[in-house]
Amino acid sequence: MSFPIIAPSLLSADFKQLRDEINEMDEAGVDWHHVDVMDAHFVPNLAFSPDIQSYLNELTQKPIDTHLMMTHPMKYCEAFAKQGSEGITIHVECEEPIQEIFDHLRSLKLRCGISLKPNTPIESLEPWLDQVGLVLVMTVEPGFGGQAFMPDMLKKIEWLKKYKESKGLDYLIEVDGGINKSTGAQCVEAGANVLVAGSYLYKAENRKEAIASLKV
Repeated sequence: MSFPIIAPSLLSADFKQLRDEINEMDEAGVDWHHVDVMDAHFVPNLAFSPDIQSYLNELTQKPIDTHLMMTHPMKYCEAFAKQGSEGITIHVECEEPIQEIFDHLRSLKLRCGISLKPNTPIESLEPWLDQVGLVLVMTVEPGFGGQAFMPDMLKKIEWLKKYKESKGLDYLIEVDGGINKSTGAQCVEAGANVLVAGSYLYKAENRKEAIASLKV
């Protein structure tokens, strides 16, 4: 697979015609589909049960990248695994033992991912970086789509790239929030491998061209 990997965020899809939305994205050349799961506690929004992901899994053969923005993600990992997740990303700020969650994810044969909110220091991820296959840098405050990109987060991407190279690790660096042609290029230059884009792709008049514009 060529980089960057492009993963449209389901949060921005039109659910009245979800089958058509997913088919069009697949035909336009996306690599993954990104599912943001929110518990209305960790972030001030509520979104996406395993049943919704199950429907998505029926509509596409593309990998499903699941992001659990949850205070207590452990009990939901298996449910999302059964509904097609290739990898599950949790937050370093969650209130459960991260090691236990990662052990559980590995038992489910899933890629372990870790993320952090914009105000959380990037160094907080260091104890876990040798165990993950993906690190997600939020470039907006998590919870709602359509927010403006936070350029200060580029420093976190650069830090993760340098750390990965210095330690001989191989995790993917994913970014989510305010991604478009310009900000996506900045993230890739800083070291990102995976671009999650919601509004930029789902609201594009020509989705194939929008996806191609991110493949810098």
